[in-house]
Amino acid sequence: MESQNLKHRSRDDPRFATTTSNEKNRANRREKRMAMAKRGLRSLVIAVSFPLSLTLLNIYLFGSGRGYASLAKPFWFPPLWLLHTGCLASSFVMGLSAWFVWVEGGFHVKPTALSLYLGYLGLSMAWHPTVLWMGASWAGLLVSLAMVGTLVGCSRDFGKVNPIAGNSVMPCLAWAAFLATVNLKLVFL
Repeated sequence: MESQNLKHRSRDDPRFATTTSNEKNRANRREKRMAMAKRGLRSLVIAVSFPLSLTLLNIYLFGSGRGYASLAKPFWFPPLWLLHTGCLASSFVMGLSAWFVWVEGGFHVKPTALSLYLGYLGLSMAWHPTVLWMGASWAGLLVSLAMVGTLVGCSRDFGKVNPIAGNSVMPCLAWAAFLATVNLKLVFL
């Protein structure tokens, strides 16, 4: 009988009601955080898969490198599979960097960052067919130099919004500079 009175009293106790509402608030906050995490993960997947898909399509359509494979190249020229892998890695890192900027609301704050990012995507899509398919080394050199310029701008603008995003563009910048060097050597072969 005594234990029933204690149970009954605890239900009527205002401190018990506060504890229950606190538990409900915690559960509600946990659900909101989980929903935000799911949206964030979904947006990350989209931000990374979009440039990767474009690059894979570009490699599939123009990546055979019939002109590139037939050239007599110096020893330091990368094989075709390494060029494709480097372009895929660069697309992945740029997608991740753009996501960092987007999460911070940076494309609204710095609209030039979005323009530079889209410019880089367009230029990187133009490099494969220009150099590997058509064999236009001069045009490829101009495209790769323009890629370097857009990546310098991306690094600067992304860095103003999120320093990690600005720094993560650096490997892509190094890759674009390497592609420009390869193109320069292709011009004089």
